[in-house]
Order: sequence, then structure tokens, then C-alpha cells
Amino acid sequence: MELPDEQLAAGHAGGDVLALSTIHRFTSLDVDAFEVPKGREEDWRFTPLWRLNGLHDGTAVHRDNGLYSGPARLESGVRVEVVASGAGVDDPRIGSAVAPADRVAAQAWRSHTHALLVTVPPDTIATEPVVVGVTGPGEGTAAYGHVTIRAGRFSKATVVVTYTGSGTFADNVELVVEESADLAVVVLHEWSPDAVHVSAHHTSLGHHAKLKLTTVSLGGAVVRVSPTLTFEAPGADAELAGLVFSKAGQHIEHRPVADHTGPHCTSRVNYKCAVHGRDSRSVWIGNAFIRSAAKGTDTYVANRNILLSAGARADAVPNLEIEIGDIVGAGHASATGRFEDDQLFYLMSRGIDENEARHLVLRGFFREIIAKIGIPEVEDRVLGTIEGELDRLS
Repeated sequence: MELPDEQLAAGHAGGDVLALSTIHRFTSLDVDAFEVPKGREEDWRFTPLWRLNGLHDGTAVHRDNGLYSGPARLESGVRVEVVASGAGVDDPRIGSAVAPADRVAAQAWRSHTHALLVTVPPDTIATEPVVVGVTGPGEGTAAYGHVTIRAGRFSKATVVVTYTGSGTFADNVELVVEESADLAVVVLHEWSPDAVHVSAHHTSLGHHAKLKLTTVSLGGAVVRVSPTLTFEAPGADAELAGLVFSKAGQHIEHRPVADHTGPHCTSRVNYKCAVHGRDSRSVWIGNAFIRSAAKGTDTYVANRNILLSAGARADAVPNLEIEIGDIVGAGHASATGRFEDDQLFYLMSRGIDENEARHLVLRGFFREIIAKIGIPEVEDRVLGTIEGELDRLS
């Protein structure tokens, strides 16, 4: 028996009624539709609320200081703009895919005043990656933001979004991929050590649209990312990959969702996390939903974690809910293990020193995800950052 919408809302927000299934997620643009999380709710029980600097309860005050950067126009015709946006601003290019499932995402939608908009015109093939940046508001301050990337019909492009700087920041990222478009997005979290970032990713996938979203989380004190792949039109294909390297004191949390509503769609979700140092933590909550109208679905959700030292912690919860039996396939998997001494011994017995052996093992662990970036200079940059951190930790 299904619960009424208002009961589902109460269950989602931590009220007295418990929703029987997470497949029926409550979403709203209204901040007040969500109760302030206390930390015991399923959506928040892994997140250190006390470290969010007020993002979860609305006490973080927005400061707009020009957070975005990027080329205004590229030879391919791709446009990059900073536009007025947010509650009360009617721009049909912004917000069509946004469906906040928590209070922070709703607060970011209501509080942001400008958005970074990347537009790939229909029938456009962008031969070079489009690189844009988001910079934190500064240490001790907070801001809310928004990023929209729109790929027109039959277009193809790669967009790189980098997050750098200090401060407390929450945003929504929406990816609109129209009919038969092919969009690759790489998100790099290269925050300063003090930064706090809570982000929700929303997607709208058209008929036979293709999306590859790769997220690399390396910096920041607390980073929580909630990407949702929404499949409504038939034939859409999406791949969601993630790389996490959490160090001492860092909390990095990813909560991917593959929500299959329409028929004959394919999704692949694959995250790899390495955790090193005392009080370092990675959290991965992976969900795949196959609704009753989503016949012919093919989905798989996977996560692998490696603990590099004592005091490191990795939490992983894969979930799969299916409402129809007429599907191609569905599965989930997760595994967590420590850095194996026999791997080091094998390499060291062949003349490789311990530090280089650690580099080789971790490089092999992350190789699959790094290769999905598809941009050699970005792949080298990510690998260089990881190896630099290993050098400092050795």
C-alpha cells in the first residue's frame, strides 16, 4: 500500500510516519517543506551536521562575491554565462531539472542569486573541453550557488567544473541533456583544507541521450555530493563514476541515485574511495530505483573502498529497489578492505621501494576511474595530486 504524499513528506523530513520505501522520494523547492535535520534521519545519519557551518539549518548567510569563472564564448559556439537566477527570477534555461530532496538543496535554490550557465547549441560538436570554475566565498564566510549545463539536440561536448578556494558553499548542479545529445561532465573538488561543500546534482535525460558524469573529490574539510540520474525518456544511457581520496580529518560523502522511470534505459554507477589518516572518512550510499513503467532497464551500482592506515573509516550502503520484473538486468556490489601487506611485499621483493610500491598499488586501484575522465591533462593532474598527497603522508 502506498502512503499519501503528505505522509511520505513527513517520513522523509523525520516526522512520525516512516516511509515504507525510499523509491518514493519527497522533493520540493520549498525550504520549509523539510524539517531541520537532527542527524538521526536516514538521509543525514552519516553526515557531521555540526561541521556544516549552518548550511543544514539556514543560519549560513549568503555572500555573493562573483564565484564563477570561464570563457565567455568558444569557437565551437558553446556559451558560458553568469546570469541572474534564483527564487523570483524567471529564466526558462535555469531550474527545469532541479528537484531538491533535502533542505540544503532547497535552501541553495532559494538563496542563490546568480548561476553559471553553459549552453551547447543543438547539432554542435565541441572538439575541446569547456573548463569553468567555482571559487569558494572565503574562509569564515558562506555562499549558495547554481550551475546549469545544457546540451542541445544531437550535440556533443565535454565540460570540466572545478571547485577551489575556501569557505562554506552549497549549490545545485543541473545537467540537461536533450534528445540524442552526448554530454561528458567532469567535476573536480580541489577545495582548500577548511572548505565545506554540500552539492546536489540533478539530471534531465532526453530520448536516447547519453551522459557521463565523473566526480573527483580530493580537497575540503567536508564534502557531501548527492547526484541523481533521472531516466524518463526511453533509450537514455548514463554513466556515473567517482573517485575519493579522504585524508586525516576529512569527511567526503557521495550519495548517487539512479532513478529509472522510463523504459529501456541503461545506467552504470562505479565509485572507488581511498581513506588515509586518523579521523578520515568516506561515505558512499548508492541507490538504484526501477519503477513500474521502466521495463527493459539495465542498471548496476558498485563501490570499492581501500583503507590505507589505522584510524581511517569507510561506510558503504548499496540499495536496489525494483517494481517490475521485465528488465534486462539489475545489480549492486560493495567491498571494503585494507591496504594488503602482501601486495607491498610482492613489489618490494622485486626491488621497488615501499613508497613507490604504495604509489603503484593506489594508481592501479584508481586507474579505472581516472581513465573515464578522458582528458589526458586532467587525468595527469588528478594522479599528480594523489601521488603528491601520498608523498606527504609517507
